[in-house]
Amino acid sequence: MPPRVRVFAPASVSNVGPGFDVLGFALERPGDVVEAEAADEPGVRIVEVAGDGGELSTDPDRNVAGVAARSALSALRGIGAAAPDAGVRLRVHKRMPLASGLGSSAASSVAGALAVNELFGRPLERRALLDHALAGEAVASGSAHADNVAPSLFGGFVLIRTYDPIDVIDLPVPEGLRVAVVHPHCRVETSKARALLHGHPFTIEQAVANLGNLAALVVGLHRKDLDLVGRSIEDRMVEPLRAPLIPGFAAVKAAARRAGALGCSISGSGPSVFALADGDETAARAAAAMVDAFRDAAGLDAESYVGPIDGAGARRIDEP
Repeated sequence: MPPRVRVFAPASVSNVGPGFDVLGFALERPGDVVEAEAADEPGVRIVEVAGDGGELSTDPDRNVAGVAARSALSALRGIGAAAPDAGVRLRVHKRMPLASGLGSSAASSVAGALAVNELFGRPLERRALLDHALAGEAVASGSAHADNVAPSLFGGFVLIRTYDPIDVIDLPVPEGLRVAVVHPHCRVETSKARALLHGHPFTIEQAVANLGNLAALVVGLHRKDLDLVGRSIEDRMVEPLRAPLIPGFAAVKAAARRAGALGCSISGSGPSVFALADGDETAARAAAAMVDAFRDAAGLDAESYVGPIDGAGARRIDEP
């Protein structure tokens, strides 16, 4: 067993327009880093959380990285890959904003599970880690939805076909597809954003529109038809309810389209907003336009991330 391992788990965009709780893709940055090392005392301890402004608990029962790590450690004990009294110390380095709509809790959950598996020699397959990461995500959001966890763990663009049993399908990523994500300096709590949907009556027309767009988006990815992908980033059900939570959203979305973006929508629960583009230059223009729109329409500063979809997913790293 190595004395210490470090892993990185990337941020992710979930929902992706019409794909509420079933579509997601990974970003190259930002992301979270978790370090794991063997401990003399049994169980999981979190000895440090950095980059969170003091908001997150070091209690492994309340911190998603600790919950996921403990779940993975229990599985390792069950197959004899870890001793019954095995212990792990974690250090969690938050490198992404909280309540941002970028899958912050999912990244920490994935990193916690992966770090423990790496520390004990990688006995669990990547697919098996999904359940342990979902255990952490459930603590943060109240439900074990996988549209952030799965892309952060596996990388790429994924579809969650079913949840019981969970069935994750990899989707192709067309060459040249780029992402611009802008995070305004405000927050939207996932639990509050999800509460807006509870008991809300959706019409059959809304459901049909979303089904058509979801199917067309998947077809567009397989055909490498970026225009079709862009036209399909349209959500008639969830986005209209959540848009008021994001100051200046309408102006930001319009600015992205004027800058040449293929499509634009809310990242996860928000307040981050993503746009898809057909190249680096267009993505950079869209990001700049969205940053300006947040400032002009809502008086909010914002930061942007531009690049391809991350194909690697969570991984062990060697950087200091």
